[in-house]
Amino acid sequence: MSFKIAFIGAGSLVFARTLFTDIISVPEFHNIEIAFTDINPDNLEKTRELCQRDLDANNIPIRIEATTNRRDAFKDARYIVNCVRIGGLEGFETDVEIPLKYGIDQCVGDTLCTGGIMYGQRVIAEMLNFCKDIREVSEPGAIMLNYSNPNAMATWACNKYGKVRTIGLCHGEIHGEQQISEVLGIPREELDVICAGINHQTWYISVKHNGEDMIPKLLAGFEAHPKFSQEEKVRIDMLKRFGYYSTESNGHLSEYVAWYRKRPDEIKNWINLDNWINGETGGYLRVTREERNWFETDFPKILAEPAKKLDGSERSKEHASYIIESLETGRHYRGHFNIMNEGCITNLPWESVVEVPCYVDGNGISIPKVGDLPLGCAAVCSQSIWVQKLAVEAAVHGDVQLLKQAAMMDPLTGAVCNPPEIWQMIDEMLVAQEQWLPQYTEAIKAAKEHLANDPLIPTKDYHGAARLREKTPEEVAAERDARKITA
Repeated sequence: MSFKIAFIGAGSLVFARTLFTDIISVPEFHNIEIAFTDINPDNLEKTRELCQRDLDANNIPIRIEATTNRRDAFKDARYIVNCVRIGGLEGFETDVEIPLKYGIDQCVGDTLCTGGIMYGQRVIAEMLNFCKDIREVSEPGAIMLNYSNPNAMATWACNKYGKVRTIGLCHGEIHGEQQISEVLGIPREELDVICAGINHQTWYISVKHNGEDMIPKLLAGFEAHPKFSQEEKVRIDMLKRFGYYSTESNGHLSEYVAWYRKRPDEIKNWINLDNWINGETGGYLRVTREERNWFETDFPKILAEPAKKLDGSERSKEHASYIIESLETGRHYRGHFNIMNEGCITNLPWESVVEVPCYVDGNGISIPKVGDLPLGCAAVCSQSIWVQKLAVEAAVHGDVQLLKQAAMMDPLTGAVCNPPEIWQMIDEMLVAQEQWLPQYTEAIKAAKEHLANDPLIPTKDYHGAARLREKTPEEVAAERDARKITA
């Protein structure tokens, strides 16, 4: 087979290399073209060097093209795998730190809540530029496989306004299936699982074993589990009150709804500090800060390790390679993807992005009709969808009024802040993120004038209810092997 795949954000060494390994593990793909592109030439070259070393060690005759010119990378590509983070660590810090001044305590801040809304403004502005290039230089009908968050917002904008068929991919659903398998004591391959909802708020609406409904057994199973009962308190509480288990991690889920992070003195009741993903204030930001020198400290060590085997033995469960394999070879694959709803989930808005089970083969990607979500689950998703819609339209049109309305409608932001506080906070974030928000030039000018000349609402010297100390480089190095996956 001969076709081209382009990776954008290929300087993300561990994740890009994982996806690359997955794709080259398909035997039929040993003669395809691969292009890597990133804005950081040093990280890009390190990823290229490592992946090329893997190819050479496995006697696969592919030469990776690496370029900082994305149009060159996209030229004639049939698939574009996107895993960029617009704004990098600098932008991410403002997503978390500025809302904290207003009492908004996020664990991650990349999907919903104030951080996710602002991250969406940066990502959408740039991904629409990606789409323009894809339309102009890639193979007609090229598909973008999007891993960038906020996944639903970015996927929505690229399909509606970018005019590039974009499939959003996430691994939260895979991890939740493994938890359910463990709680039930049933091998994962014996369970028939259907997930449906929206990205990071998807629900396991059907779990069956040999035709038996296993959902009634989940609450007791999770409450009795020695590990999950301590780490997944928000998810278990949602299961108790809505009847269905959520795909998303405890920390992520806690910041998408109004109830678990609005009172600082109660936050620790709902989270666990054994791992950042269980709800630590700014947990992922802390880990990212600690790993900022990861390329310099660990790249030589990884380069000294044996090359990866590209025979399928090291293939991950990430969806991208299986989608491409099925489309190109006709082999069947079933996975949960983020797609435009258009009636798939009948009690969510027609125009929205939903995460649902899909089937892939040589005829394309087939999307079955899920029907109605359980009503309570649909209500939780619908509230988030309206935040997403406002944020998408704001990002595309540079409409600051819609942007501020999105923040007002966000469940946690609205639970903590009043409208004047939200208006001021968004002004502050627009100014802080000016370099990544070209669509807001006039709004940023007005925000600067407001912040400089008008009476301001006092903010707090608040650093979060459950924040851990950032480790030193020496401490990080000492536990390096255990942390490779977060890098």
